[in-house]
Amino acid sequence: MTDIDAAASRIASVCIETPLLESPVLNARLGGRLLVKAENLQVTGSFKLRGAYNRLAVLDADERRRGVVARSSGNHGLAIAYCCSLLGMHAVVVAPASAPNAKIQRIRGYGAEVILVDDPRELARVSDEITRAQRRVFVPPADDPWVVAGAGTVGREIMHQAAAMGVVVGSLMVPCSGGGLTSGCALAANALSPATTIYAVEPIGFEKMAKSVALGHRVDNQPGGRTICDALSGPYTAEVPFEIVRSRLAGGIGVSDDETKDAMRTAFAEFGLAVEPGGAVGLAAVMSGRFPIIGKTVAVILSGRNVDPDLVAGILAA
Repeated sequence: MTDIDAAASRIASVCIETPLLESPVLNARLGGRLLVKAENLQVTGSFKLRGAYNRLAVLDADERRRGVVARSSGNHGLAIAYCCSLLGMHAVVVAPASAPNAKIQRIRGYGAEVILVDDPRELARVSDEITRAQRRVFVPPADDPWVVAGAGTVGREIMHQAAAMGVVVGSLMVPCSGGGLTSGCALAANALSPATTIYAVEPIGFEKMAKSVALGHRVDNQPGGRTICDALSGPYTAEVPFEIVRSRLAGGIGVSDDETKDAMRTAFAEFGLAVEPGGAVGLAAVMSGRFPIIGKTVAVILSGRNVDPDLVAGILAA
């Protein structure tokens, strides 16, 4: 928890404290108390800014001069690009060609160089080659203690905000891909609210963290699957997060694309919030009834908002 506290101080000048919201209408419908962490309101549109800045802020002068490489479908790359623009560094972001165009254009808008790769299985090779050839610093989206600590400030804020409201969070639903946010929140919750249970929420067919914890070793997703949740579709379970959550995760929950779309519509209707599909899966777990909250206090993280306007417009209009 010391690392998360230090990260909170380090990122305070760049990241905002996002609100913890609730809706009497939803509480009545669900029969419990639902707290919604609106991390989609973060400066770059997702929680990724926290880990990115926490990592880049501790680079030495030579590392900053050489610049960084990030591998990302969008949100991590956007956070890296933004932080590098603040710190006067150059960033190369290697992204799948299938990444939402809105995210790619924003990454370029912050001055980063974007390299698109047609085959997602080649992302690691391409980013590793650039890192070695140009002697840059590679900043992973999840598999790094500094990144995990930065992401953990989301959980830290939730527990402090809930305590200020006079409530104890019974369970926390965390959108999960590589596991940086899940592991960071697990560390924060264990330190500040040991009674809180942590659940990783993933798209059905992409439940690599849940499978990894169940089997006791890291499991990667097989290529070829499809989901609307591009931010959660990465193939790899990160090592550092897995070692943290393997003894701290209460379970995993899979949600369908249709349930995710319904959650996006709920976030907009009840809170006026635009949420990307991957950012809405925690809310989907509750709204779909896959995790009933009758008589409970449950928090969910809306982890991001960066989505192509046409896609979200079509979902909200349905």
